[in-house]
Amino acid sequence: MTWTISETYEADKISQNGNKFLIANGFMGYRGTLEEFGKEQFCAVNLLGIYDQVGAQWREPINAPNPFAIQLFAESQSLSVLDTVPIEHQQQLDFRYGIHKRHTVCALADGNQIDYQIERFMSMDDVHSLNAQIKISVLKETKIVLKVGIDGDVWDINGPHLENFQMEDEGLYSALHVQTHEQHCPMSVGQQIALSHHYQSKKVVSEQQIVNELAVTILPDQPLVVDVYAAIVHGRESYQTAACVKQSVVASAFKGYEKTLHAHQNKWDELWKNADVEVEGDPEAQRAIRYSIYHLLSLGPRHAQNLSIPARGLSGQTYKGAVFWDTEMFLFPFFLRTEPAVAKALLNYRVETLPGALKKAAMYGYEGAFYAWESQEGGYDATSDYNVTDVFTDRPMRTYFKDKQIHINGAIVHAIWSYIQGTGDDSFLLSGAGEVILACAEFYVSYSFFKPQKNRYELLDVIGPDEYHERVNNNLYTNFMAKQTVEIGLKVIQYYEKNAPKKLAAYFSINDKEHTKTLWQDFAKRLYIPQMNEATQVIEQFDGYFDLEDVAVDTVASRLLHPREYWGGAYGVAADTQVIKQADVVLLLALFSQTFPQSTLEQNWQYYEKRTEHGSSLSACMYAILASKIGKADWAYPYFMKSATIDISGESKQFAGNIYIGGTHPAASGGAWMTIVEGFAGVTIEEEKISLDPHLPSHWQSLKFKIMHQQICYQIDIGKDYWSCKSVETL
Repeated sequence: MTWTISETYEADKISQNGNKFLIANGFMGYRGTLEEFGKEQFCAVNLLGIYDQVGAQWREPINAPNPFAIQLFAESQSLSVLDTVPIEHQQQLDFRYGIHKRHTVCALADGNQIDYQIERFMSMDDVHSLNAQIKISVLKETKIVLKVGIDGDVWDINGPHLENFQMEDEGLYSALHVQTHEQHCPMSVGQQIALSHHYQSKKVVSEQQIVNELAVTILPDQPLVVDVYAAIVHGRESYQTAACVKQSVVASAFKGYEKTLHAHQNKWDELWKNADVEVEGDPEAQRAIRYSIYHLLSLGPRHAQNLSIPARGLSGQTYKGAVFWDTEMFLFPFFLRTEPAVAKALLNYRVETLPGALKKAAMYGYEGAFYAWESQEGGYDATSDYNVTDVFTDRPMRTYFKDKQIHINGAIVHAIWSYIQGTGDDSFLLSGAGEVILACAEFYVSYSFFKPQKNRYELLDVIGPDEYHERVNNNLYTNFMAKQTVEIGLKVIQYYEKNAPKKLAAYFSINDKEHTKTLWQDFAKRLYIPQMNEATQVIEQFDGYFDLEDVAVDTVASRLLHPREYWGGAYGVAADTQVIKQADVVLLLALFSQTFPQSTLEQNWQYYEKRTEHGSSLSACMYAILASKIGKADWAYPYFMKSATIDISGESKQFAGNIYIGGTHPAASGGAWMTIVEGFAGVTIEEEKISLDPHLPSHWQSLKFKIMHQQICYQIDIGKDYWSCKSVETL
């Protein structure tokens, strides 16, 4: 029960289930669609880190040809759920091992029935490999036609991205070779079929599809078993894609389905060893947190040392497949404490995209690095200047996410410093991370304004995490993160002076170094950080926030004239009110709770909680963490469950204006894990010391999990009246 989710077929849940039943292995993701579905049902095999642009449309990741395009006919009757209403049907995800399953039973003429089951998985053992097994049984002798093919007519939001289709046909081995539109990057998709029965075959080839039509007679006591071995290789890895994809397919077919599956399961067993969380007393929460962890594990780019995780994971092309600050603030903590090698890969992505960040800062006239808000390869910022469409006029609306969300730099530096403290790997500073920190700090100082009459630096014209209020001054979260970034930058200069003076000399001249140190020290000392109101202890989110209309979220919602109307921007219904999109001040307090008095934490939680619309999946977990830290675990629990079940329930925004934003929510999954560890368990780590201040929900009996710190694995056990933290393994 705690390792599976399942659904019957409902036509209006096709898109939602595509997200809910996603399988992935870090290299690619296969949406949880049924085998007979095509692009109209949002079927997609989404690839990590390879992008394409068609004309002036948004640049987005590639959806590969589908190697599991499968259709079943019995006595000429289509058994697709789109054509025939089944008498039984269940779709299931085994998220212990990332296996998608379906079981369908259809009635035929003369009392006959056909029962077919299909399972598929994306291999964790060979990330290019994806495999499926079909089992078909009947009550009476039945002639069936099974169509198994590779479908290159794929779903694209802003495509088509694939061209120059070429087919390879070698009996039951088929391959489709294509190129991307923009950069002519080659890609090959291969497929090998193995059957347990005698068959007659016919190959059907069209411009974008290659299909094996297999005619088989099935007897009641002889079920048909069909194994489908497939692989995908693209030119970012090798330009010999045809040879590589065939090698992968042949290797899987040689081992056979069961051994291939077993190797895949062994890899999952290794991943769960350090990642699992055990909750006693709440089966629903247990399933939800394991489902969240499954999504995180399935997205780790273990095949590469310099790739990151997009905001919608590998569930499709939403948000342009770009990497946001979500990765550093909501996903990175999980990998830091369970798989430090993956955490480093996520940071290496930022090191390698530093040139793009330097270029962006220079474009705006600033020094240092300004990281892309929506980052694609090379640090290219895919954010549109018109990121939302007005639902009334159908005209694009000017937004300032790319220009003004400067807190992205602080997220990256915060993650790098957390990695160094959490692993002891300060050599990372010498392999590019130090330059990232220095460039981010340089940007903040360059961006700031010094007000002589107030004797302080300010950060004006920004957007904080709350995107409903654009172009504000002195956003608390942004200013705090900028101060921390510059303080860390000063530590890096000190580290370089001691350990790498030549590297420091390559970055600064001697005079520049001393001037920079003085300037940065002054900035860190005199940067304005909004303070709490002495009477209420509430901290103003940004200058003038308290002067906005103080109105309930429901009241603002009642002012909408269209259900997809955007709440923010210059004319959004929330823009001139205190209603915010997501945790902003609360986010800061949750991350740095030890910096503030407990009473301040509680007063701000209560003030902003009723003014937050939670229009982002990043929000609920931060309210859960902060509620736990003030000893209100039962306040935290519904927010925890909202984060942990968002892709199970499907209760999330699907549109921003007319823009589709559906897909999985990895940041919410990461936030659910953070709530367990930092919230309910109350884990804090300072240098070598791990402290616990647990506050479990009242109906939980116990909580168990592991975390990594300084290359040592610790087992955390928490009950109603006990807790312990013991080292169990040294890496």
